[in-house]
Order: sequence, then C-alpha cells, then structure tokens
Amino acid sequence: MSEESVPQYQHRTVLLDEAVDALALDGERANGIYVDGTFGRGGHSRKILQQLGVSGRLLAFDKDTQAIANAATIDDKRFDIAHDSFATLGEALAVRGIKQVDGVLLDLGISSPQVDDATRGFSFRADGPLDMRMDTTRGLSAAEWLATETEQKIEKVIREYGEERFAFQIAKAIVARRAVEPISSTRQLAEIVARVVKTREKGKDPATRTFQAIRIFINQELEELEVVLNEAYRHLAPHGRLVVISFHSLEDRIVKQFMASKANVPQPDRRLPIRAIDLPQPEMKLLSRIKPSAAEISGNPRARSAVMRVAERLQPTSKAAL
Repeated sequence: MSEESVPQYQHRTVLLDEAVDALALDGERANGIYVDGTFGRGGHSRKILQQLGVSGRLLAFDKDTQAIANAATIDDKRFDIAHDSFATLGEALAVRGIKQVDGVLLDLGISSPQVDDATRGFSFRADGPLDMRMDTTRGLSAAEWLATETEQKIEKVIREYGEERFAFQIAKAIVARRAVEPISSTRQLAEIVARVVKTREKGKDPATRTFQAIRIFINQELEELEVVLNEAYRHLAPHGRLVVISFHSLEDRIVKQFMASKANVPQPDRRLPIRAIDLPQPEMKLLSRIKPSAAEISGNPRARSAVMRVAERLQPTSKAAL
C-alpha cells in the first residue's frame, strides 16, 4: 500500500517528549537497542531515531496494517518493524538474534486515525461497520462476535472490561435486537446502548464503556499487556527502562501492580539471623508516574486520561547473578 493510499487523519502523540526522555537515550545508551511496542503513526519511533546513535537499533510493533504502511516510509537501517502484537516481543527478538534491550516503550492507547476512521468501527460517533479489530486481517470482528456469543459472556465482557454497571441490561438488549436483525454497524450498537443507559457522567456518551469493553476483548488487550510486561522485563538489560503509557484504569492497574511486584520484594522477619547479602533484592526501581500537562490536554483532549509509569531494571547482585 502506498503512502498516498493510506487515509490521513490527524494524530498527536501523547507524552511524546516525556516518554522518549524516560528512555534516557544519552551517552553510551544512545547506541543501545530499543523497542516501541505500538508504532501507531510513528511519533515515538521517529523521536527515538532522532536521538539514537549511529549503531543503535529500534524495533517497533503494530498490528494495524495502516500503521505498517506508514512505517514503510521510514528509510533508516537502524529501524525495523514487526507486523504483529507486542506480545510476540520475545519471539521477535529471538529471530533477530537479540538477547537484551536497553529500553521498552509501550503506548497502550488507540490512535486518533483508528478512532476517526469510521470504517474501522471503533467509534460510536460516526456510523461504520462494527469491526473493532486492530488487525483487520485476523480474528473475529465485533459484529461476528456479538452475533453468536451468549448473553452471559457479553454481560461479563461489558461489566469487567468496561466497568459498566448496566452490563446486564445492555447484554439483554443486544441479544434481543440480534434476534430481529444483525447488529452490523456502530450506530446500531450505540443506539441499543443509549436506549438502556439513561444516566451517564457529564460529557460522556452512553456507549463509551460498552465500546471500550468490546474493543479490549476483541483485541485481547489486557491479556497481551500481561504477556508483554513479562517479556519486556525478561529481556531488559541492567539499567534498562520500561516506559508504559496507559489510558484507562484497567491497563494502569496491571502496569502498576507489575512494576510494584518487581520493586517491592517481601522481606523475611527481621528477627531471623539472615545476612544482608542473602535478603531478597528488588529487581526494578520505580522512577516516575507522569500525567499530561494542562497545556497538552488543552491541545489534545484525548490525552486527559493518560498515565505514564517508568521503572528501571536493577543490576543483579553478585549472588543473584550466579
């Protein structure tokens, strides 16, 4: 696909400077190996390449075919992209003969082009086919899933992934509607939800949580996040940075708990005769939690829910390294 044939939608990379700065691309680290887990429209990748040394390497991932087409416009021998989920990080590194990386950046947000392109089916604001797949070449679309799934499973997905208190009523309405006609468009689904959800937070569309829940489920976003966090940690070199930008509480909770599990190691009873060198050692150091500035949110309202967490892999003690 040529660059001209890729639909163009405005996209502003959230926490662009802050995320790349958190990777600490200075000194010898500039010639390290880095991973951009979600290429999107390349904001983070392009900025990393600007600061990367001549012998540095950047591997990016994306499931979206349009993002892959956009990445093809980057002519840089230091850059490589995998058309796959970031959950395949370990396999991708092994294929390239890479054992350790110096930094991993995960931007978990859905990009503006994906939301604004009605043909992708992510948005309840514009009518389009009810697809919602990040990778339209694989898996079931949202319409296909809703056509066959049980009412109980639909309710569970909407309640757990959307944190929607009207999940039971919405699932019941979806099953009743599909018995009359296929639910194949975003407008149909939004209208079904709107008839059931009579109250909602000010400024929020009634369908917001339902669309979020179905998108997360269809793309297995939380499951893939748990996989990539473990893979990223496993391949981080000592002093390597893990930088994660989340956009809703479910993601941020997983990231926070993962980093805390590596940084806060349970200690034995102090009354026991244990040498300091034998005490359990933390494996990561928590560095920062950053939210977008008021100026960034003003210029890009979609950034308002973003939270960036940064942790660093610690150097193993001599005993742990044995």
